[in-house]
Amino acid sequence: MQSVAQPFPHRVLSIDVLRGLTIALMILVNDPGDWGHTYSQLDHATWNGFTLTDFVFPNFLFLVGASIVFSLQSRVTRGDTKRSLAIHMVRRATTLFAIKMFLSAFPHFHLTHLRLYGVLTRIALCYLAAGLLCLGVWNTRRRVPKLLGITAALLIGYWILMRYLPVPGLGGPTHDFPILDPDRNLAAWIDRAVNAFTQRWLHTGSLYNHTQDPEGLLSTLPAIATTLIGCVTGIWVRRVTQASPTVRLSVLAVEDCPSERSEESPHSLPGASVSPTNCLAGLTLSGFLSLALGLLWALWFPINKNLWTSSYVLFAAGLSLLLLALCYWLIDIRHLNENPTGKWLLRPWLIFGSNAITAFVVSNFLVELMLWIKAPAGALVNPADPAQRITTWLWTYRHLFARHNSTEITSLAFAVAFTTLCFLPNWLLWRRKIFLKI
Repeated sequence: MQSVAQPFPHRVLSIDVLRGLTIALMILVNDPGDWGHTYSQLDHATWNGFTLTDFVFPNFLFLVGASIVFSLQSRVTRGDTKRSLAIHMVRRATTLFAIKMFLSAFPHFHLTHLRLYGVLTRIALCYLAAGLLCLGVWNTRRRVPKLLGITAALLIGYWILMRYLPVPGLGGPTHDFPILDPDRNLAAWIDRAVNAFTQRWLHTGSLYNHTQDPEGLLSTLPAIATTLIGCVTGIWVRRVTQASPTVRLSVLAVEDCPSERSEESPHSLPGASVSPTNCLAGLTLSGFLSLALGLLWALWFPINKNLWTSSYVLFAAGLSLLLLALCYWLIDIRHLNENPTGKWLLRPWLIFGSNAITAFVVSNFLVELMLWIKAPAGALVNPADPAQRITTWLWTYRHLFARHNSTEITSLAFAVAFTTLCFLPNWLLWRRKIFLKI
């Protein structure tokens, strides 16, 4: 990673705040003290359905899509060629995947059962695919309709594959087994086939749920659609800056560096500039439309995070658009950040969002470390055998948060404390104006 220490530019703070909120919530829901005691909204839906937790990952990919537009605009302005931009994207995606592999192998580095899929793997693939697609249409006319057309093709194509294509050895959906059966579906079959291939030829590989993976290969296609919706949103919000050259947009999510700027230049995005009010109206109307389409499609293709169904993409994207509209109204139109109370409320999320990938990597590293290091259980945890060694994760939870018994409140308290711990490195980097770039 590179570190950059530069002055903080003027920014579209609403997107920065939303990114910080998203990464904080991602760490919070991933790390409860006790998975047996969590509030329903702080855990994923068992299968079909939707909870607050199911919104976190697609919202992050939505922001990755927005970041691609801002990053491309900045780099094109500086004179980067398409070839150099493509190489930059490949290198960045490869780095994300390498970090994921390190975290999966740490601390024992037994390479025979590495999980190749995962959150960082999906971020890397979606960033690379959406970035190359944006780059491909960058200097063409009607780039937004083209990106929306690709998005629609991904969503409709995924639905056709999952709904109509027979699964080898299992039969056809709705005829031989229910649509979106947890184990008997095309995505799960491909996950098992790919895992068998990697086990045979690479001598490694595992699936999160043994028979299927929530970040599997086929379901990455609609996840790319989620990222492309963010790209289109970024193009829309970007037009506001062309009406006001004094405003500069932030580079989000994968960029992880607020020092890059999008200056006005002959390479600016085409299209009529829009006012902040019209931008807000566009975000709001698009959000409600996407929500409605997602709910309608769910009648035939249920909302399902594990399989990243097309209805799930539209429903989550609608929520992302509406939440961005709310943040945009409060911060970039009403200027909540300009009064002392608002500034105090927003600063933690700006700090969290300034090095988002760093915060996520730190959280994963700490989890692996606390699960690796063992400590005597003590009489509080095991009166019959206090010398029994348990993970420092369990020791910390039982001794500091659940001394009497584990509840949803104690589990949540641990998650909040852990999220705060992951915030501290970002705060130190912020104080020193260091923003890590992959």
